Amino acid sequence: MDDTSHVSVETLFRDMAEQLGLHWAAGRNGGQRTLSSETIQKPTLALIGHLNFVHPNRVQVLGCAEMDYLRGLSASGLQDAIDHLFSTELAAIVVSNGEIVPPVLLDAAERSETPLFTSTLASPILMSYLGHYLTQSLAEVTSLHGVFLEVLGTGVLIKGDAGVGKSELALELITRGHRLIADDVVELKHVAPETLEGCCPPLIRDFLEVRGLGILNIRFLFGEMAVKPLKNLKLIVELVHPEEVGEVGLNRLDMVASTETILGVGIPKVRIPVAAGRNLAVLVEVAVRNHLLKRRGINPVEQFIKRQQAAIDGNS
Repeated sequence: MDDTSHVSVETLFRDMAEQLGLHWAAGRNGGQRTLSSETIQKPTLALIGHLNFVHPNRVQVLGCAEMDYLRGLSASGLQDAIDHLFSTELAAIVVSNGEIVPPVLLDAAERSETPLFTSTLASPILMSYLGHYLTQSLAEVTSLHGVFLEVLGTGVLIKGDAGVGKSELALELITRGHRLIADDVVELKHVAPETLEGCCPPLIRDFLEVRGLGILNIRFLFGEMAVKPLKNLKLIVELVHPEEVGEVGLNRLDMVASTETILGVGIPKVRIPVAAGRNLAVLVEVAVRNHLLKRRGINPVEQFIKRQQAAIDGNS
């Protein structure tokens, strides 16, 4: 997988023009300029900057304050400011608030083939929308095999070898009121420093394949509330054969819990042995409840050890 994601200015305009009321005023030949994920890996540099923070491959938003500043300059001062603005290669410029674009700015954008857009929206709103769009579009992406569900409001990825029963477990969880996000292929995006957002490829959205039943349309079978488009991944449940648990499974105080790192983010993982007669759906629900308790600082293993230690101290 390529670690660097790109989005072109032309793509940004196509995706956001209607929502933000963007008009392409100049620099149409620069539509293939790109923004890359490398630009958002520098926490000291803003992806969407103000006039005083111009960086390469950025979308530069000019609002009322910036335009007032430019209008207050002499002709030579204005030319100097425009030259300074274009001295660093920009991906695009957006003039917000319905401001009138000075001809010298239009000429410079056309001459340097820098896309220049106008919008009637206020600059803070523009920056918020553009920042969210670019974060989503430029996020690192990976695909994993498994079933992704929302269980008790928590994003849970069910993993395991082929034929271990992932889809059957997912189907039982759905009948218990939980929601399907993706089956077989789960796309994960690194949308924030400690956040992975999971979704389903459009081609297989709403479908779940169960051995013996074939491909099922969960939306049609169980209704709109049985599916969800995306969710942040918070817990991984790995179904394993009992012999795979090994010596770890002998320690009853160990919930066979660990952490799996995906795109640099550590995700809590629980390994559940699969055996005849075990109600896996209930076990997954309890694993999620236990995970939520731990996030609140409540650890039943620690509570049990403290109680046991207190009993030993009392007897001694």
